Amino acid sequence: MASLGPTLLSLAQQTHSSIGNISFLFLVRSFGFLLGSLFSGRFYDRMSGHAVMAAMIVAMSAMMALMPVIPLLWLLLAAMLALGTAEGALGVGGNALLVWVHQSKVPPFMNALHFFYGVGTFISPLIIPAARLFSIDNTSAAIYFGVAVLILPAAAWLLTLPSPVNLQAADDSDDGRIKYRLVALIALLLCLYIGAEVSYGSWIYSYVLRMNLGDKNMAGYLTSIFWGSLTAGRLLGVPVAAWFRPRTILLADLIGCLISIVIALLWSRSLPAITVATICTGLSMASIYPTALTFAGRRMKITGQVTGFLIVGGSAGGMIVPLLIGQMFESIGPRVMMLTILVDLSMAVVVYAFMVLGGSRGLTQRR
Repeated sequence: MASLGPTLLSLAQQTHSSIGNISFLFLVRSFGFLLGSLFSGRFYDRMSGHAVMAAMIVAMSAMMALMPVIPLLWLLLAAMLALGTAEGALGVGGNALLVWVHQSKVPPFMNALHFFYGVGTFISPLIIPAARLFSIDNTSAAIYFGVAVLILPAAAWLLTLPSPVNLQAADDSDDGRIKYRLVALIALLLCLYIGAEVSYGSWIYSYVLRMNLGDKNMAGYLTSIFWGSLTAGRLLGVPVAAWFRPRTILLADLIGCLISIVIALLWSRSLPAITVATICTGLSMASIYPTALTFAGRRMKITGQVTGFLIVGGSAGGMIVPLLIGQMFESIGPRVMMLTILVDLSMAVVVYAFMVLGGSRGLTQRR
């Protein structure tokens, strides 16, 4: 998922597109992610979850291999739509099946799952400077072909494992009921969070170049620094999730994000400041997603469909916010990236307040 940001300018050249037009890739990918998240939940509730996940991985591999060889923007958008759909369905399976396996003990495992998301997003941008080091001209092809091959063994491995069963399916108690108002609030929080995360990870490469903070190698390194910090934060989140309440972790994460973006805005022309802000943003964002899912799992029944609804919220943010930045990036200037993310995260704090304060009326009482 992190391969798009560092290859965005190359894909624009490949299809003879402007930055504004190529940024529609974010829109269609997130729209596909939304479709996959929305409709795949029923398959996981009714079919072998691992078989569904394996099929999605194969589809992702095929689309990734096509990305660097498509010369037309509309064809590239179609491939990205299919890729996003498969990614959304895979995400629903990973998160839902993990809850089914570990039940109330899921928090550390959920953080561990998302830690491995971070491992991939950290490695992907590093392929660009590595490709240049070994004189590989088409770095976009190196990234996409490499990832297309590397993800296939996971599909084969999944098919050898028995699929978990949702033991909560027959739970009709108050704790087992779906609380749709809470689902909506958490989905909105994930919408704002994913919008901020995808925007930072995808646009920091172009931001560094347009702000003259460094060359393409430096932009690639800073992109990896962000995803690497996110990965480290999720690893740290494994023991943290075992000791602290989800709402406490969420509040600390959101405050850390706001402080980091403010630093980036105040010292926007300082590479050391942007580097510090990037590290702190990654660390602060790290556990928001898995903690929000844990927050939901402690308060209601988690089915494949509910997981899909929550992930739909996140995909909507990943669809809207990066595209919004792309439409303003050239006309207003690169600083609009940090300002948009700041507004986005401020709104996330408001949503968090509604989630927690609703507990006094029985909405989010912690069991």
